[in-house]
Amino acid sequence: MYIHGNIKFLRKQRGLTQEVAAQAVGISRSKLAGYELNINPPLDVVLMISDYFGVSVDLLLRRDLQSLSAYKLRQVLETDQYLKGKHLRILATTVDTQGRELIEVVSQRAKASYLAGFSDPEFIEELPRFSLPFLPSDKKYRVFQIDGDSMLPLPDGAWIVCEYVDDWTKIKDGQRYVLVTEQDGVTFKIAYSQVEDKERVLLCSSNPIYKPFYVAVSDLREVWRFRMVMY
Repeated sequence: MYIHGNIKFLRKQRGLTQEVAAQAVGISRSKLAGYELNINPPLDVVLMISDYFGVSVDLLLRRDLQSLSAYKLRQVLETDQYLKGKHLRILATTVDTQGRELIEVVSQRAKASYLAGFSDPEFIEELPRFSLPFLPSDKKYRVFQIDGDSMLPLPDGAWIVCEYVDDWTKIKDGQRYVLVTEQDGVTFKIAYSQVEDKERVLLCSSNPIYKPFYVAVSDLREVWRFRMVMY
């Protein structure tokens, strides 16, 4: 585990004193000094340090950052930032007359062109849209229509409400997601994340006649977490 050296390395890379970094994270300077030496920080502190330096917990714990060349370090950090959605990903969306985000509807017919148009505001503007006032307003939602029988008991033609996922490192094993990929377009599957160690996601169907398959992170374009079904 490389967290002790990585904390010190990331702090020095930014030119920060222990006092300044500790205050920003929300801990005492003496605790930060201990974490940089050999004391393992509790999980909540690991998460705060991860958020402060803008790196994933996996990278903080398992990669010796100070052993990398400047070029490799930049490459690793940029990849990590991309997975976490820190690099710019443009999500085209629509709003009502009061500036509240609407829920766009992607039918089976529209799915065929969604891969080409998902980042095009004009394409998104042409989709049917509505609002669901009971959903939390701090999230972005979109409705997709299922096709096929790979995700039984949800039937062909069912409409599912999904929540936008900007941090792909937070894909939860065994949960259902709509993934927009370069190879397969719009796909609704059960996901198992290997994002941080192998940069891929295992996708499975609930119908056992369909075989699982992997999708590389480099092929992902959007990820939406299943929230509810509308019949």
